[in-house]
Amino acid sequence: MQISELRLKSRPISKGIIYILIATLSFAIMNAMAKELSGMHPLQVVFLRAFGSFVFIFPYMLYRRISIVGSNPKILLARSLVGVVSLATFFIALQRIPLGSAVSIRYLGPIFGAVLAWFYLKERVSPLQWISFAIAFLGVIVIKGFDLRIDYLSLGLMLTSAFFLGMVFVLIRYLSDKEHYLTIINYFMIVCMLVGLCFVQYWRMPLADEWPSVIGIGIFGLIGQIFMTVAFKHSEASVLAPFKYMELVYALIMGYIFFGEGYALLPMLGIVLIVIGMVLNVYGKEKNTSST
Repeated sequence: MQISELRLKSRPISKGIIYILIATLSFAIMNAMAKELSGMHPLQVVFLRAFGSFVFIFPYMLYRRISIVGSNPKILLARSLVGVVSLATFFIALQRIPLGSAVSIRYLGPIFGAVLAWFYLKERVSPLQWISFAIAFLGVIVIKGFDLRIDYLSLGLMLTSAFFLGMVFVLIRYLSDKEHYLTIINYFMIVCMLVGLCFVQYWRMPLADEWPSVIGIGIFGLIGQIFMTVAFKHSEASVLAPFKYMELVYALIMGYIFFGEGYALLPMLGIVLIVIGMVLNVYGKEKNTSST
């Protein structure tokens, strides 16, 4: 078989996959920068995360005449408030536990989102999804049971973050066909900044070696959001879902390189169980959707 025939038979990598890999890398860098700023008050970090994105989004919205207020301000405000709680509790826990553990436990967010959508939006949850939920929670139990670096307060903070992240998913699902995605993001950034300013008395000036993270945390968060949005416009969710968990791989690598975080076999098994549960949840949802 000639080389030209091989090229014809090979499929190029989807743009959606490339974009999702860029997005997950950006989010992983953002999380590592947030952990690098552990000496700051968590709400100051929340402010920096939001401000770094706001300064790019807001002028663009004005230029393109995208609605700032939106047509559903109460729901937009609710989405922003639950998002702030999720982000703040994540950053607080991130200062206390390894980066990879924090990211993996927060992946329970889609599970909470599916349960909340089942309860409030009457969305169907397939048997495979319920099994995936059990596997993921088993992974959390294994991580907590065998990683002594994770105390109960930190675990509670991460589960709170994941729960409110699930609420974010449900509210975004409701708003997705009613508001421009930048309107949703901009609301969130403004509320993050306002809440962060309420704790300004606890802020401090960044140290010299903290300035790259201070500047970069919002930029990489924005890059992640943009490429994530574009990725889902090019490819289906079921195709992109497995690549979304590359964020955890990046987090484990960065945690090891920059923070000296290693994992024993059993805690790593717990992380793997969470990822397996999340992937099964996606495929269970896709199968559920295709059968209706």
